[in-house]
Order: sequence, then C-alpha cells, then structure tokens
Amino acid sequence: MGKKFFIKIVSDPGIDLRKCVVGLACASQAILDGHEVSMFFASNGVKILNSDYLDSINSGGIVPEGMVIGMMKSIIDGANVIYCSTGSQAANGVSKENAGDMLLDGYADWMTWSGPSGVIELSAASDVQLVY
Repeated sequence: MGKKFFIKIVSDPGIDLRKCVVGLACASQAILDGHEVSMFFASNGVKILNSDYLDSINSGGIVPEGMVIGMMKSIIDGANVIYCSTGSQAANGVSKENAGDMLLDGYADWMTWSGPSGVIELSAASDVQLVY
C-alpha cells in the first residue's frame, strides 16, 4: 500500500535551483512508485509554475534539457492535487487575472489557488512531508 506524500516547494529556484529540482524529482519518483502525492508551491517556489521561467531553466544549460519539464509533466499528470500560494504568486506578479499569460498551460485544470489553510489541509492528511 502506497503512502500519502505532501511535498512543498518553497525555495527560490534563482537562488537554489538544485533544491527545487530535487523536490520535483522526489515528487515525480513518488508518483512513479505508486504513492499519492499532494504538491504545494509557495514563497518563491511558485516561480517553477511560470512558463517563461520554466523554459529558461529548461534551456539554460544548468540541468539537462527537458528534465525539469518532464518532471513537471509527470507531476501535473500524476499528482493527486497541486496547490499554489495565492499570496506568493501575487508577490511574483501573478494574479488570477493574468495567470493565463504567465503560468504553465492548462494550469486552471490542475492547480488550486490557496494559502496557509491548504498547507495545513494537505500536510495533516499526509503520511510523509518533504519540504524543498
């Protein structure tokens, strides 16, 4: 029987990209291994959900091209839920009104805007918590 993982990405990928990539890799692996994964992107970790930012990571030569996009696709397709912090998005210039121009394609189909209540809800329902 699989575990329920709560994985929260809060690190700024511009400061510690490796930590963000490790978080995505662990989420992707947990999904591949058959576990239930709930994701929450908060603080500057929300930058990973920005399509232009993710494209720059993908083609920037820091990680193998396609790796981060592939992990995000695995998470989008396989995570139980994906939440993001409304306040953290706002601090990075993203609102519900302009999100369609800034976030990954189809975000409205798989992402839930939330705040601290979502963090508490998802972490309380999990068996394992990982924070990157």
